[in-house]
Amino acid sequence: MAIDESLPFKPVRIAVMTVSDSRTLETDKSGDTLVGRVEGDGHILAAREIVSDDADLIAGMLNRWIDDPEIDCIISTGGTGLTGRDVTPEALDQVKEKDIPGFGEYFRWVSAKKIATSTIQSRAMAVLSRGTYLFALPGSPGACKDGWDEILHFQLDFRHRPCNFVELMPRLREHEV
Repeated sequence: MAIDESLPFKPVRIAVMTVSDSRTLETDKSGDTLVGRVEGDGHILAAREIVSDDADLIAGMLNRWIDDPEIDCIISTGGTGLTGRDVTPEALDQVKEKDIPGFGEYFRWVSAKKIATSTIQSRAMAVLSRGTYLFALPGSPGACKDGWDEILHFQLDFRHRPCNFVELMPRLREHEV
């Protein structure tokens, strides 16, 4: 992976959603981890919310953010496990147009180096909806670090070669009339 320093950096407007029934902004270490990395890399924090573990509430917030022209990308943390309250992937299924299966596969590969077979309990995923990227990460600060540091840091940097998500943004809605 290489960053082409001869190209200009293009900040992405990113919304961060924490899915939790118990966290507050004061106790949201995973959200803080993402916000720190988003802003630290020069991107724009466009919005931040905590949403309860309810698929309809999550999908509702996602739809509002997807329709907001000031948001290019949404990263959620939490709700990707296997318990009855873990419904973030189901919420993304409600709003998606296209799956990005390689994201979840690569996340689990990165995660396996640290937590071995426990990574199979993660339903981390990514989708595309109406020109907006949506990434769902597990709810631990470590998972947020891995997802950002090993994947999103590069794929959300226009200068990353050989390719990246940012360079595709102008073409994501070309199928619409």
